[in-house]
Amino acid sequence: MTVQQTLAELVAIDSVSSRSNLSIAGYLAQHCEALGFSVNDFPYTDANGIEKVNLIALAGTEFSDTTGVELALVGHTDTVPYDPTWEDALKLTERQGKLFGRGACDTKAFIAAALSAVAAVNLEQLKHPLALVFTADEEIGLVGAKRLAKARALQTRYAIVGEPTSLRPMRAGKGYCVAEILIKGREGHSAYPALGTSAVFGAARLLTKIEEMAVRLRSDEHAAFDPPCTTLNVGLIRGGTAKNVIAGECRMTLEWRPIPGQEPSRVLDLLYQAIEAETALHPAFVCEVDAARADEGFETSADSRLVSLLEELTGREAGTVAFGTEAAQMAELGAEAVVIGAGDIRVAHRTGEFVPVDELEKCVEILTQTVQRLCSS
Repeated sequence: MTVQQTLAELVAIDSVSSRSNLSIAGYLAQHCEALGFSVNDFPYTDANGIEKVNLIALAGTEFSDTTGVELALVGHTDTVPYDPTWEDALKLTERQGKLFGRGACDTKAFIAAALSAVAAVNLEQLKHPLALVFTADEEIGLVGAKRLAKARALQTRYAIVGEPTSLRPMRAGKGYCVAEILIKGREGHSAYPALGTSAVFGAARLLTKIEEMAVRLRSDEHAAFDPPCTTLNVGLIRGGTAKNVIAGECRMTLEWRPIPGQEPSRVLDLLYQAIEAETALHPAFVCEVDAARADEGFETSADSRLVSLLEELTGREAGTVAFGTEAAQMAELGAEAVVIGAGDIRVAHRTGEFVPVDELEKCVEILTQTVQRLCSS
């Protein structure tokens, strides 16, 4: 089976995060077992009561309480939703050297390439163990990978995490954090401001302090990134009920992407300091914070054997990414991790997502040589 045929079969399986991934996991388990891997699943039920499963396939070793491998190839099975008007979302379609379909770029192309790569390797001659790791719920918070890391499901020396990087190896990435902020006021008739407390005005004052936080964080730089600092964004804000009612409540969503080495809690600490300062100036100011997600970044040394190998195989210097990946969870499992994959992140998630055919085929070559060099040599 060619890599394009495998990708077509993967795209045909609807694995949007809001649904169960049991179908695609079953497909992958059957495929891996046919290649000679031992397969184990790690099931769980998500917050909505939907069955999900992480899958690990091993070659060159057996499952145990201390499963260890030399290399793990990691891909997430879920995709973002697709527009119902995209009639061919689940049908891989080739046009002008590009393969279109939901997940074709992010990141079923990597999974297809990984399966094709290991099929080209004689697993019976492996000198060092190899793992394929297929996760659930990456798109909604790296949930599956976090569960594997918490369970210490395996230890791995190296990990290649599949994400669309146009086949440039990425040795470091920022984290991703989100907090919901609720400012509480007191409603009243807008003609009589003294009768109420505007939550929107309170939020505006806090927003000014958050902007000052962003400026303050610029001084802590990591030169490998663009931009080289932790970034902040208030992407959502909503408050009030009517134009002539003093707003009794205002909500806003703050996200930040911390550079590697900086604790995700750094921004929260600054936020709480800003809230304390605002409360001291305006005793009626009431604010609650729900820090829903705090994912650290990752960084693998430029001297890592895996980094050097992928730079050699791609002919490109390793870079960094600002979007979230499962590399940090692989690092928790002991890995020197690198993110790489066919396709461009800028076309992921959109209607008409695609992966170039030449990049898909090149990805197979890169992964095949990596497995041979690290696990067979």
